[in-house]
Amino acid sequence: MTSWNQLGQVWMEETGIETSQYRIGLPSEDTSPTVFKVYFPPNCRVEAHTHACDYSEIILKGSQKVSGKWLHEGDIRIGLANRGYGPLIAGEEGVTVLVIFKNGHWPPVQIGAGDGSTINAEKLLQEFSSADSTTV
Repeated sequence: MTSWNQLGQVWMEETGIETSQYRIGLPSEDTSPTVFKVYFPPNCRVEAHTHACDYSEIILKGSQKVSGKWLHEGDIRIGLANRGYGPLIAGEEGVTVLVIFKNGHWPPVQIGAGDGSTINAEKLLQEFSSADSTTV
């Protein structure tokens, strides 16, 4: 048993994004699903990107504009591997989302004209390496 508070949090100083993560099953197994709880501060913008696995995103609180469409509390977005989306823009109240990745191939891959700084994949990989992830 654990809690989001016990898992700890990574803060992305460039954007103000706060995130926690855990793996379902053994963190060392590439097939273990990966779950993130992410808070995006008001009006936070994250550039377009993709992921190498399927995933689902659930809006827990607030609102977020994804690829031009507004999502609100309770909305569920299903994403397919290697299909780009974005930008992500948090609503004026910010947004908290739960993202469930099919496996360990979750790291974001920047696409388009951005420079990758708003997704900061390097920091996420450093902080959430499979060897250090929590098993639930």
